[in-house]
Parts: sequence; structure tokens; C-alpha cells
Amino acid sequence: MAHALGTTREQLLLRHLDDPTPASFELLIDRRLTHEPVAYITGTRDFWTIGLTVGPGVLIPRPDSETLIEAAIEHFVGRAPTTILDLGTGPGTLLLAALAQWPSAQGLGVDASAVAIEYALRNAKLLDLADRASFSVGDWADGVAGQFDLVLCNPPYIAADESLPAEVREHEPGAALFAGPDGLDDYRIIATQLPRLIAPGGMAAIEIGATQAKAVSALLTAQGLKVAVRRDLAGRDRCVIATP
Repeated sequence: MAHALGTTREQLLLRHLDDPTPASFELLIDRRLTHEPVAYITGTRDFWTIGLTVGPGVLIPRPDSETLIEAAIEHFVGRAPTTILDLGTGPGTLLLAALAQWPSAQGLGVDASAVAIEYALRNAKLLDLADRASFSVGDWADGVAGQFDLVLCNPPYIAADESLPAEVREHEPGAALFAGPDGLDDYRIIATQLPRLIAPGGMAAIEIGATQAKAVSALLTAQGLKVAVRRDLAGRDRCVIATP
């Protein structure tokens, strides 16, 4: 209703409860009844300190992913990363949040989806971050040169046969969700790439499913990286931190 009225939820409750129902409201409800995500209907989703434009074809940012930014802030206390890489950037979620956090940083976002990159470019422009953010279509870090102070990554990690709510399975892009029979297919690729990407004194923050800490940590330690696990606000394992 707040979206239909062109206001915020807070202002709706404070000042607009007696407003007439807009004609567009029923159409929005019809879309929601098909399990279309609210973020697709409104076209926006807040993440960390920024607001992002989202729509069909891109993964909707989740609050759980803010755990990666929190881990990076803790690692870089008293200093700031100057180069940031976001693998699987989607609509620019982690990269743009990090660039907003550290105003002197520059960053690169990579995604296999051209649709996602289009959204990321649009969001960078809307957030006045286009001069510090670049994006490219790619297969994880293939073709990415150089080292980065901070590597962020939220890969697909859901097993192919895992049950999901209808609004996720039927609407969000499967390529951004599913990663083989055990949900680890993309971690196996990323683990081999990380050692050459993390600059001395830097770190990688990689999102994981709540039961995957042991398996992903093993993949990273096999590549000579030091690892630690950070939990989200619900107390679930959510982020593996990797350092040289």
C-alpha cells in the first residue's frame, strides 16, 4: 500500500491511513498472490546503507549478506581497503555497499548474467558511485587480473533438490541460487582462484549456507588460505573469511 501511495511505510502509518485506496493497489496484490517477491513488485530493496533497484533476473539482496560487510569492517579496523572485487555481484549489492562504506575505494563487480550487470550499472549511477565502480560479465574470476584488498563473494549455494519457498524458486534466477547436488559446485571453482586475488593484508568474505562452513573451509584451507567463520544475527554460520 505504501508503494501504491508513493510514500514510505512509516509515513503511511502516520499520515495516510485514511487515504482512498489507489487503483493500482489491486494489481499489486494480484501479483503478490502469484508469489512474486515484494522487491520485484516495488522494484527496490534496501541493503546495508544503500537502496538498490532490482527486478526479474537478479537475486534479491538479503539482510544475511550484510554479515560479509560486517566481517570486512572488523578486518580493516583503523584502515580502509582501496581495491575491492565482488564475484557474483548481482545488482551490485556487496560492491556498492562496500564502496559506500569506504569512500576512497575503487571496485570491480563480476557476474555471469548480463541482466544482473545492467542492474549493477544502473545502481552505481543512481548511487553516484559510477566513477568508482566498474562491472563486467564473466565466469567468476576468469580473466580478472591483479590483487584486491577485499574480495566479496555471494555464490549460489543451494543444492539442486532443496525445497524453497515459491516466491524464490518460481521467480528468482536459478543460476544465482543452485550449485549442483551438494550446493558446493561454485565454491570448488572460487577456492582455486582466491589465492592469487587476495592482496597481502587483505581478505575474502564468502557467503555460505548455514550448514556449509566445514566443507567450504576445507576447500579454502586446501589452497593454503587461513579461514575463520562468522555468524549472522540469527546465530547461523553465514560467512567464511579467508586470508593469505
